[in-house]
Amino acid sequence: MLRRAMERELEIIGEATNNALRLDSALSISNTRRIVDTRNRIIHAYDAVNDTVVWSIVIKHLPILKGEIVQLLENTNDSVR
Repeated sequence: MLRRAMERELEIIGEATNNALRLDSALSISNTRRIVDTRNRIIHAYDAVNDTVVWSIVIKHLPILKGEIVQLLENTNDSVR
């Protein structure tokens, strides 16, 4: 159940990243293409999803992504003020 929940969250993050890239192709988030590619792999090649890779993304890469998103939101809020 936890694995499926993590995969679903990565699908959502990948879709949101893809939509954000359509709005701003110069988005300052690292690995945007890999994020979208991971989403596509989870959705379209489910049998090729490696649990170790998914968990590695959750542990190593999501905290970095979270920091980048927080920074983008802070910069956006600063520019609106």
